[in-house]
Amino acid sequence: MMTKLGIFPVSMKVRGKKIVIAGGGPEALAKARLAAKTDAHTIVVARKIFADFSGLDVTVLEQPFTDDLLDGAAMVFSGDEGPDADLAKAAARAHSIPLNVVDKPDECDFYTPAIVDRAPLSVAISSEGEAPVMARLVRAKIEALLPLSLGKIVKFTGGLRDKVEQTIHSGDQRRKFYQDLLASPKYEQLVADDRDQDAHLFADWLMQARAEGEGFVHLVGAGPGAEDLLTLRAQRVLQSADVIVHDQLVPDVIVEMGRRDAERVAVGKAKGRHSFTQKRINQMLVDFAKQGKRVVRLKSGDPMIFGRAGEEIAHLRANNVDFDIVPGITSALAAAADSETPVTLRNVSSGIVFATAHGADNQVVTHWASLAKSGISLGIYMGKSIIDEVADQLIAEGLTGSTPVGVVVNAGRENSSRYFGTLAGAAQLKEQLAEGPAIVFIGEAIASGNWQQFEAQIPQTLQVA
Repeated sequence: MMTKLGIFPVSMKVRGKKIVIAGGGPEALAKARLAAKTDAHTIVVARKIFADFSGLDVTVLEQPFTDDLLDGAAMVFSGDEGPDADLAKAAARAHSIPLNVVDKPDECDFYTPAIVDRAPLSVAISSEGEAPVMARLVRAKIEALLPLSLGKIVKFTGGLRDKVEQTIHSGDQRRKFYQDLLASPKYEQLVADDRDQDAHLFADWLMQARAEGEGFVHLVGAGPGAEDLLTLRAQRVLQSADVIVHDQLVPDVIVEMGRRDAERVAVGKAKGRHSFTQKRINQMLVDFAKQGKRVVRLKSGDPMIFGRAGEEIAHLRANNVDFDIVPGITSALAAAADSETPVTLRNVSSGIVFATAHGADNQVVTHWASLAKSGISLGIYMGKSIIDEVADQLIAEGLTGSTPVGVVVNAGRENSSRYFGTLAGAAQLKEQLAEGPAIVFIGEAIASGNWQQFEAQIPQTLQVA
């Protein structure tokens, strides 16, 4: 059975009203710091003031509490034990003013949440008094997610409201305009840098596009598969999509991060079966955009690395459809992290080349071999089924059979698995591989990774400076 909230979260207006805090110690000071962030007139009252309230925009009264202090009060805090706290509690109850009693949840009419302040935007996290430390930890995580300039962006955007209503008459198109605007890193940066004129010009351009019903396409990298490896920008864009066009390798959990009412179109391609041709996908993106929709083309990994984004970009440009690109973590980087492999390593490997085995001919393999012999690591995509053939060709081109080979299957996911061997043993290595997409690493630096049960096969002669 679902646990229900014991509170109803609200935001209470306090501008032009009082917040009264009874107490002169550290608990009262903590509440005063919160209250001072608002436009309320904050009054701290106690017969003895112990804490240092200097620097806070509050009125401090070292006197007994009196009922008249509650005239125009929006809320009352009872911050310390003692006669003034008791008087404040009784008076708040008598005048039906919301009361918070510090560290006594059962006596509270409301709880003080942990607050993320990006005025005029705020985020409040409450545990209903059960675990305030947990609420503070959650606040710290949200603080890290939200840029300090967010309040400025919210306020600047609010100043566009009259112009937006005069220009865009459809409520749905206005919603899409604001979604596009606030999801745009360009707009965010312009406002954050106080480039108001440029921000207005960008908003005007987007406003006109929305008024005319023009759509937009985002080419978004979904990362290697784990939802917590999706970028924050990708999450924001997904939340504003009208249509999500996604590949087969993108997990459902990431697709479901999109807006609940967004249309979802699976255009998966797997080896040997293509339910949608690339040409059809290209045209689909244009058609949706011409219908005025905001489209997210969601690709596994990074859209610009073996994601055929170049063909989609060319088609969007040819049809005058605006687009942007949201990068993602490509599978090879996730594979390096899973196997703890520094694919570039001082005095061992001076670089790495990402390549695809799909369609690789003799000339390509010869080039790989020359790179590997010069100390470059190879990160090969789509090479799992022909790893033994590639290994034989590399050996024929002069690489030693003892050259380390590491394979990570389902990189970046919970079911990630890793395998280690050599070029000479690639055929045996291939037989051990689990189901799923794989990254094949080749090069001397690969031996320095953590390959778990295959550690005994790692050459011990590798010297790392």
